[in-house]
Amino acid sequence: MSKYLISVVGPTAIGKTVLSIKLAQHFNTEIISADSRQFFKEMQIGTAAPTLKELTAAKHHCIHHKSIKDKYNVGSFEKEALQILDAIFRKHDIAIMVGGSGLYVNAVIKGLDDFPEVHPDIRTHLNTRLIKEGLEALQLELQQLDSEGYNNIAIDNPHRVLRALEICIGSGQPYSSFLGQSKNKRPFEVISIGLTADRQIIYDRINQRVDAMVNNGLIDEVKSLKSYKHLNALNTVGYKEIFNYFDNIWTLEFAISEIKKNSRRFAKRQLTWFKKDTATLWFDNESKLDTIIKTIHTKMEV
Repeated sequence: MSKYLISVVGPTAIGKTVLSIKLAQHFNTEIISADSRQFFKEMQIGTAAPTLKELTAAKHHCIHHKSIKDKYNVGSFEKEALQILDAIFRKHDIAIMVGGSGLYVNAVIKGLDDFPEVHPDIRTHLNTRLIKEGLEALQLELQQLDSEGYNNIAIDNPHRVLRALEICIGSGQPYSSFLGQSKNKRPFEVISIGLTADRQIIYDRINQRVDAMVNNGLIDEVKSLKSYKHLNALNTVGYKEIFNYFDNIWTLEFAISEIKKNSRRFAKRQLTWFKKDTATLWFDNESKLDTIIKTIHTKMEV
């Protein structure tokens, strides 16, 4: 029998965690998280990480297993996830992967893209410009050099913008032209399950989640991490906005409204990214579990 990786994707707050646990329980298997924000043990509330009850409902991997101070990137995750999958497949024919970080999902399913070497001075110069000119100036330059790359990366993430720009400048070619060139054969079949809903439903769920985060102690969590706000892991939605509140740049009310707005933008980019994979089987977030499981079994029989 073939080995199958069931990948559960979709926008933030859509219900991926709940579905992945139900699938893991049905198939009696384990879950790998491909949510790059949930790797870090210091970031629990603001990343909407699975609760203790959810973590004990099915065996999870790559949740709170790193520190924000650790050097950990998508390449590190690819290697670790493949090792974990190898161990899971020794015991089970099916594994579950869940997460909304498209680059990390693709790293496991397809392998990382092969980018050219770029002189380190280019990154140094871009970092200096980021400090002096701000992120928006670099975003605009990327849009001019590579509109496709601009539309498909996490444009609010300075690390992603700098990476795309340094490739454009260093190679003289669009960053997006290097995407999807390497297709690493994996020793397992992939069945990708996407969850979605009407836009207003997604936005309402996001707003409710942010309110719940605040009620559950988000402000105190961010406050405890103030001295580490320069780290890339913390330059993310839910944290950077509250840092602005602590720096007296924004009011708390405005910071919370910005978290909601930026989360909605993030959800839109997630859907754009995942919709590009035409093999993904999409379901409404209210779909019955039996319907999804039946589709998975049918796919396995093809």
